[in-house]
Amino acid sequence: MLTRALILRAIGAIYFVAFAILVDQIVPLIGERGLLPASSFLTRVADHFGGTAAAAIRLPTLFWFGASDGALSALAWLGLLLSCGVVLGLGSAPIFFVLWLLYLSFCKVGQVFYGYGWDSLLCEAGFLAIFLAPPLDPRLPGRDAPPVLVVVLFRWLTFRLMFGAGLIKLRGDPCWTELRCLDFHYETQPNPGPLSPWFHFMPRWTHTAGVLFNHLAELVAPFGVFGPRRLRIAAGLVIVAFQALIILSGNLSFLNWLTLVVALSCFDDGVLRWLVPRAFGGERPDPPPPSRPRAITVLAFTIVVGLLSIPPAINLLSTRQLMNASFEPFGLVNTYGAFGSVSRERREVVLEGTLGEPDDPRVEYREYEFPCKPTDVRRRPCLVTPYHYRLDWQMWFAGLSNFRREPWIVHLAYQLLVGEPGAKSYFVNDPFPDRPPRYVRALLYRYSFSATREHGAVWERTLEDEYLVPLSLENPDLRRFLALHGWLRAD
Repeated sequence: MLTRALILRAIGAIYFVAFAILVDQIVPLIGERGLLPASSFLTRVADHFGGTAAAAIRLPTLFWFGASDGALSALAWLGLLLSCGVVLGLGSAPIFFVLWLLYLSFCKVGQVFYGYGWDSLLCEAGFLAIFLAPPLDPRLPGRDAPPVLVVVLFRWLTFRLMFGAGLIKLRGDPCWTELRCLDFHYETQPNPGPLSPWFHFMPRWTHTAGVLFNHLAELVAPFGVFGPRRLRIAAGLVIVAFQALIILSGNLSFLNWLTLVVALSCFDDGVLRWLVPRAFGGERPDPPPPSRPRAITVLAFTIVVGLLSIPPAINLLSTRQLMNASFEPFGLVNTYGAFGSVSRERREVVLEGTLGEPDDPRVEYREYEFPCKPTDVRRRPCLVTPYHYRLDWQMWFAGLSNFRREPWIVHLAYQLLVGEPGAKSYFVNDPFPDRPPRYVRALLYRYSFSATREHGAVWERTLEDEYLVPLSLENPDLRRFLALHGWLRAD
């Protein structure tokens, strides 16, 4: 009972963070004047599949009924309020169903900004929570005992989540078998945290030990989640400790927090009772077993999950293992993985604007500073987890590629040129508060942690290339590019 209450409230807390991110960022990202408008995306999907009805089957989302800024904001706020209620103890199966449907709807239209493993993990764990939660009684943990089969399904999710991540590493990058990946990871991960430089400059043997602990947590411990009680608890402790270490060493959104929550299924009330007050779960001694209709429903759901688990299980055994993939539209049983390859060097795209002319030798460019992405070399890496700045994260991918594979960055430059208010919300500063810049460009730098901290610098950076040439509103190539993607405005 206590374990169920803790898992459900913790999932509610993760939902709260996820919907807070939506409330804060969704309109500038995929709103009507966003970087990747959801309405345009849905139109393209409907055209591709020959109609809205056919498309809705393959892309289930509530936003087929409308993806205006008002609709996006309203559903984000609804999810935030419902998740707050779950944290306060007002969770039930219908509430968890609505939360799952809302978040799934956003993930389906979020495009590159919502294609991450933690989003599919929240959808899958959130759907399991529907069957773990009390059917109607809003008081957690409910009147009856938690369904054992649903707890087993949480452990099955824990196994796939951890073991899949371990296998993708062994298959994806030799540095994991050479025990060298942590020599680079702390510096090159998407969003380093305040302690990342400290981890990076630790002795080499600690990096080797860290990789070995990674393999223990992801390749050995997952098999213990199905073992006898002592082995299962030991496996759970290893997984939880591993997630805590990752949380300390970087910012991976709510991925590790949610993994930790899912891994709580390895424990029972006897383990958790000394950590969590008895009143937290509102438990009663000797709760009755689930009702017959509930038991039948849970059994049917377990069979469905078992059948849906066949493709992910085959994927785990495949030498061409897919990472963070779904095999059916609702993403009820997915594959997971992270850092199948580790970058050896960190490259960052830095956006700049100017009011002058690029060919003027005295021209002054001013940098746009993101909330949690390396730009100013003197700024210490931020602490943001479990929150997540989605554009900051996607900018890391842009540095690994080019604007043709990440075309939204050209749209971002255009938004800055026209002074789009939503675009300014992406940054902690507005270097052009009075009027938009005449030109915007992007430079590619190589960043590395500073060992000397000279002049207070946390980073050192070296200019490597020009990512985007200086662009202006009069640039014909820019206008053609925007028109091709449907981003050129009539106003």
